[in-house]
Amino acid sequence: MKAILAALALSLIAVTAAAQETGGDGAAAAPPWRHATALIGEPKYPAGFKHFDYVDPNAPKGGLARLSDTGTFDSLNFLIPRGNTPLGLGLVYETLMDSSADEASTMYGLIAEALRYPDDYSSVTFRLDPQARWHDGRPITPDDVVWSFKMLTEHNPQQAFYYGHVTKAEVSGEREVTFTFDAPGNRELPHIVGQLTVLPKHWWEGTDADGNRRDITAGTLEPPLGSGPYRIKAVNPGRSITYERVSDYWAGNLPVSVGRHNFGEIRYEYFRDQTVELEAFKADQFDWRTETTAKVWATAYDFPAVDDGRVVKELFPERGRGIMVGFIPNMRREKFQDPRVRRALSYAFDFEEMNRTIFYNQYERIDSYFYGTDLAASGLPEGGELDILETVRGAVPEEVFTTPFTNPAAPDRNALRNNLREAVRLFTEAGYEFRDGKMVEADTGTPFTVEYLLNGPSFEKVALRYRETLSRIGIEMAVRMVDSSQYVNRVRSGDFDLIYTGWAQSLSPGNEQRDFFGSKAADRPGARNWGGIKNEAVDKLIERLVFATGREDLIAATRALDRVLLWNHYVVPGWTLPKSRTARWDRFGRPETLPYYNEPGFPDVWWYDAERAAKTGAPR
Repeated sequence: MKAILAALALSLIAVTAAAQETGGDGAAAAPPWRHATALIGEPKYPAGFKHFDYVDPNAPKGGLARLSDTGTFDSLNFLIPRGNTPLGLGLVYETLMDSSADEASTMYGLIAEALRYPDDYSSVTFRLDPQARWHDGRPITPDDVVWSFKMLTEHNPQQAFYYGHVTKAEVSGEREVTFTFDAPGNRELPHIVGQLTVLPKHWWEGTDADGNRRDITAGTLEPPLGSGPYRIKAVNPGRSITYERVSDYWAGNLPVSVGRHNFGEIRYEYFRDQTVELEAFKADQFDWRTETTAKVWATAYDFPAVDDGRVVKELFPERGRGIMVGFIPNMRREKFQDPRVRRALSYAFDFEEMNRTIFYNQYERIDSYFYGTDLAASGLPEGGELDILETVRGAVPEEVFTTPFTNPAAPDRNALRNNLREAVRLFTEAGYEFRDGKMVEADTGTPFTVEYLLNGPSFEKVALRYRETLSRIGIEMAVRMVDSSQYVNRVRSGDFDLIYTGWAQSLSPGNEQRDFFGSKAADRPGARNWGGIKNEAVDKLIERLVFATGREDLIAATRALDRVLLWNHYVVPGWTLPKSRTARWDRFGRPETLPYYNEPGFPDVWWYDAERAAKTGAPR
């Protein structure tokens, strides 16, 4: 489930051997069994390690953690791309391997105790832990793994794309399953398959309490059988879901589990409105809140519980990812296909004024698809990056080679006026003209209009400011707010003009870039190629990145891709704060060292602190 909710793939692989098998009579050595995979360098933890450094192995168990989400949910079947599922299902299910949160892109054994693959990466074999059990006590089998892979790839287009290089999954031993790939050389693929979520075949092919045969292709509110550290205790459809800790969890003593999963119960409360959600937090209806709105963070946390210390405000650094978010025009619509139009929309966006007036100067402007990492392009290309870009010269904007990318900036009114003049000039070059106060097609007189699709009120102020600036160059922007379900369906089907979203990037990018920016993903429902990019040069650079031969080569290829994406103006870049703004009711303890790449790590490595709770008051 972690791989499905998170949806991040990785790109290089390095491993340490746990053992070496050799054939008899001088036969060539078989691939070694390995306890871990690391995409950058070597795994930090050796075979047989006791626990991760960022946990307290003696953390107390029990207590309640209450979290929240905005929106609703109507299904507990995450596999199909229809319906809305609640947060927390990853507590019920498990993957073949589990990630380390103080290393970049490293995984250790969970359901699979080890893996091995040949030197050419043409396949991977996983050996299952003999202790692995479902919550009903039945063992997790290789047949479960093969069946899970089949169900995921047959019934979820995104997963079919993600695992598209796997040509065969088969049981290859009493506790072994082997995945064969379509071509050698893709060093990320063993790691990707390690992220596979395993489902119980016997449960899904059985019947429910009413004797009806279950259907994995349909939504359901029946609590599913899993193998993870929690099971579903209670469901109030669309309102709340409660998970309870499995006291005899089969993997509780594995190195990847020690010191984690400490709460007796974890409950998610759902709210349709973010204002109501904040008031519920103030009223102590849930414990932990991550604040996403700068104004609210600056002005709304002045209630008595903050003043007397019962509520703690804390910023945590974000180190484990790069980020690109922004306004994404839908190039499936003809009016956005000209890059000059997309660049003009960027000139008409006044970030500096918004940051001053509604963001309380809390944000930084994003200028890379890998912002905040060493993968981001800067300056002019040189060395290996330049060599890679030379392979697509003539198929990419010349500015890629001559001009460092920068966002248009408007530190004052004169600068904004100049930016708007440049926007008008770009529209004119693209076949439009400013006529009677409107931007229209020169040949037909058709006005250039934009519908900005929103799924809630939090971005309405931003939309209205952008609309005001666009109106100064004759563009009418309609702000359309819809409910979460309609928003998801319209985005999945590409039925929008402009949305604000983006991509979280791992520190080792790879095959997922095909889903983000590849031509084959442009018209696939549910893909994350939001804008419908179809560019052969981008496709070529993605393949260069996927088949990078080492870390330096990967960095060069990623920077080359970054630069080409930026100069095609597929996004009006937005803003970010490289920290998480959090507030919590002071009832919890935490390890001295938090996971470096996943701070704050709540609730995963925290625990209920009875002494703190006695001072703050017990949760309801």
